[in-house]
Amino acid sequence: MTPFRIKLNSSQSIFDQVVFAATKSILGGALKPGEPFPSVRSLASDLKIHPNTAHKVVQHLIQERWLIASPGRGTVVAPPPKARSGDRQKLLSQEVEQLVVEARRVGATLEEVTDSVEKHWKSLDQLKVVAGDS
Repeated sequence: MTPFRIKLNSSQSIFDQVVFAATKSILGGALKPGEPFPSVRSLASDLKIHPNTAHKVVQHLIQERWLIASPGRGTVVAPPPKARSGDRQKLLSQEVEQLVVEARRVGATLEEVTDSVEKHWKSLDQLKVVAGDS
């Protein structure tokens, strides 16, 4: 059984939606390091998506180091990286730039962006509490 759901949104690709949902489940603690990740077949069946899309999602998550594929063990959630502060800054740089550009595009203020980031940060913390990670 897949520990996350997606609500299909026509403005975003199914691939992107599934990757986001899986990543959010890992960050939120619903999927813990070392736990098995659903197989391509069960992912496709549970989410009602094409098996090729499910395969691409799993391969992408492996490539991005969210998952580890082990022969005989299957695909499992990867442990969190041990990044130093400078490494974290490098990893976040592109995503933050995209967020800032999009926020400016829609006319958001810095305060609105900060409030939104804080709200979403806390919602992930709440997912961890619900998942029993407190």
